[in-house]
Amino acid sequence: MTRKPAAIREHESRTPHAPPPKRPDGRGPKQLRSLKVERGVSSHAEGSAIVHMGRTRVLCTASVEDRVPGWLRNQGRGWVTAEYSMLPRATGERTPRTSQAGGRAQEIQRLIGRSLRAITDLTAFGERTITLDCDVLEADGGTRTAAINGALVALHDAFVWLSNKHQLARPPLADSVAAISVGVVGGTPCLDLDYVEDSGADVDMNVVMTGKGRFIEVQGTGERTTFDEAEMRSLLRLARSGIQRITRYQRKLLAGSGLLPE
Repeated sequence: MTRKPAAIREHESRTPHAPPPKRPDGRGPKQLRSLKVERGVSSHAEGSAIVHMGRTRVLCTASVEDRVPGWLRNQGRGWVTAEYSMLPRATGERTPRTSQAGGRAQEIQRLIGRSLRAITDLTAFGERTITLDCDVLEADGGTRTAAINGALVALHDAFVWLSNKHQLARPPLADSVAAISVGVVGGTPCLDLDYVEDSGADVDMNVVMTGKGRFIEVQGTGERTTFDEAEMRSLLRLARSGIQRITRYQRKLLAGSGLLPE
C-alpha cells in the first residue's frame, strides 16, 4: 500500500477538524434545550405540572376518578390514560379547535398513555382512572416528548394525593419515564430538535425510555433520506444520553416522596 509523502501527512495532522455546525439556537449537536418543570400549577387537579423544553411549554394535569372503563370493572385494577391537544395559538398561525381531534392527536395521546402505563403498577391504586391531560401552550418542536416528561410529574403528584388519603396498596411507580427527540439535520446527528430542525430533518426519531434504561417506544422515520443500522444506533445512543439527563432532573425534583424507586 502506497503511503502519502511525509510532508502531506504532517500537514494533515496539523489541519484542525471543522467544528460541528451551530444550531439555530446556538446549541451544540449533543445539547438539550433548557429544561424546567413547575409543579402544582393547578389548584383543582390532583397532580399538575408545566414542562418547559426550550420554547415548548406543555401543561399536564392528572385527574383521579373513582371508576374504570367497563372492560376493567371488578378486576381490582386501575387505568392510566391520556389526552393531548394544542391551544389554537400554540403555533405561528392559529389552528382551529375543531381540527385538534385528528389522527395526530390520537396517536400522541396513545403514546403518552402507553408510556406512563409501562412504569405503573395498575393494581396499586384500586379501581380508579387517572387521566393525564396534556395541553400544548406553545409549540417549538418536541411537544409529545415534553408531554411525557411533564406527565410523569403530574402522575406522581396524583399518587401523592392518593397516598395522603391512604388509597394506595403499595408504591405504584415501578420506574420513571422520559422521552426525547433526535434526528439527522444537515448530515449531523442532533439531540432535542426544535421546530425548525424537526421540519427540515433528514431523519427524525422520538425515543421513550425508563429510568433503568429500557426502551418503551422508538419512532424513527427517514424524512428526506434513508438511514442504516449504524446511524440508527448512533441516534439511539444520543437519545439515551439526553434521557439520562432528563431522568436525573425528574428524580431530583421528585425526591423524598417515597413513591419513586431509587
